[in-house]
Amino acid sequence: MLRITIRFYEELNDFIRADLRKRPIEKTLAQTTAMKDLIESFGIPHTEVDLIVVNGESSGFERRVADGDKISVYPVFESFDISGLTRLQQRPLRNLRFAADCHLGKLAEKMRLLGFDVEYHNHITDEELFNAVVDHKKVLLTRDRRLLMRKEIDRGYLLRSQLPGEQLEEVIGRFDLREQLQPFTRCAKCNGILERVEKEAVFHLLEPKTKLYYKDFFQCQSCRQVYWQGSHLEKIQALIDKIKAGQKPS
Repeated sequence: MLRITIRFYEELNDFIRADLRKRPIEKTLAQTTAMKDLIESFGIPHTEVDLIVVNGESSGFERRVADGDKISVYPVFESFDISGLTRLQQRPLRNLRFAADCHLGKLAEKMRLLGFDVEYHNHITDEELFNAVVDHKKVLLTRDRRLLMRKEIDRGYLLRSQLPGEQLEEVIGRFDLREQLQPFTRCAKCNGILERVEKEAVFHLLEPKTKLYYKDFFQCQSCRQVYWQGSHLEKIQALIDKIKAGQKPS
């Protein structure tokens, strides 16, 4: 029998039972196990963990638990430099690409409006998500912690909120995206690339009032959806202003 002490810090406590939060947890194990498996036995996906300290030394997920270990587990750090330690999560890439599960349609639309590459469709399967993340190096966005516990997934985030505005705030904060907003570059409908077009080229697709009042247009190069700098622009700009002001997007 192995006796260990483990403590989880900050938002990792969101995943564990209320009576175990923010305190040392005494645990007895029948046999040794890897740190990854120990942490996930508490319901915490390994993608949420950035640093493990065992007996005062940083550790990786593959380390085996030993009798008497004192373990501290920390979430992803954005503000502190821990470069001298065994940091477990890769730093955000310059141009992140995402894959969202089938329950995150409104979040995907909002992110696309802000210019982020988000793979999503209504009937996307777990295997399609898995392949997008593993084969195409995308970040998995989901509310299913089971998906994030698959060992092949090394980049992902578990959404806490069920509200699209709050979910957007979570993702932007988690991946430090405030300076990477590029509105009017992606189609909210299909994720295709938008390009500026002459009004005459899309005139036949416009409603009468749109023809009359607007002159700047963009068109998706994939699904041919047309956008214009009217209500679309106002909607996106309001979203950007809230994000940059640190307010919760609606």
